[in-house]
Amino acid sequence: MIVAIASGKGGTGKTTVAVNLAAALERPVRLLDCDVEEPNCHIFLDAEIDASVSVGIPVPVVDEDACTACGECAEMCQYNAIVSLKTKPLLFPELCHGCGGCTRVCPEGAITEKEREVGVVETGRAGRVAFAQGRMNLGEPMAPPLIRAVKRHIEADAINLLDCPPGTACPMITAVRGADVVLLVTEPTPFGLHDLRLAVETVRLLGIPFGVVVNRVGVGDDRVHRYCAEEGVPILMEIPDDRRIAEAYSRGELAIGVAGDLRRAFVRLFETLSETVADRAGAQTES
Repeated sequence: MIVAIASGKGGTGKTTVAVNLAAALERPVRLLDCDVEEPNCHIFLDAEIDASVSVGIPVPVVDEDACTACGECAEMCQYNAIVSLKTKPLLFPELCHGCGGCTRVCPEGAITEKEREVGVVETGRAGRVAFAQGRMNLGEPMAPPLIRAVKRHIEADAINLLDCPPGTACPMITAVRGADVVLLVTEPTPFGLHDLRLAVETVRLLGIPFGVVVNRVGVGDDRVHRYCAEEGVPILMEIPDDRRIAEAYSRGELAIGVAGDLRRAFVRLFETLSETVADRAGAQTES
């Protein structure tokens, strides 16, 4: 089972939901921090990192002696990672998506590839929680290759919780794609509603079942609730605007440690998600 925990904007409480859900379940869980530009789940779980593996993508290397400056490589590249202005190609490795197309179209075989590191995947454990996170190198512009490397730690027969990057761009879609169900975390504010709309549209296009967790209930108004009612979007859990939770977060501690009723709420949330996944699987079997 793969549960992707996402949000239309940063700061809504996505990580709070991910780490507390993982800690509340009395069973083995895999938590994958796919927010590779700013991974922070390990802080709240106090996870022990015991392995780190470099992750890279293949980028082109041009043999200038063999190159005839035909421009085939530049014409093929849709990302302008390789440019030819009637001269030997100019390379921009940070723009390369590692597709390998330039090596295939070069008529002289003048282009080979080398690995360029984009970050690392770190793995470890925090009690019952098996943990993996991606950590991008500073200045890297593209998160998807590293996110895909983190997702290779998904185990088909396990409970996999994915803390996804915020927003609705390529990193979020890369993390969410393939999930059994998506939790969209929002807050009851105008900004929260605006970005929730975008997230709902994105997940609907991907065709993945989803529900909403409203964090900091009481700090804003009811427009998020009205939107969900109008759109038929289920609100699966509400987290109150509680000073104890905010203080625990600032100390890097779990909310379920200071608000005992939240532990039961997270367990009920997981039971609801499990039923959603089971119902979808049953419907697909019947069809």
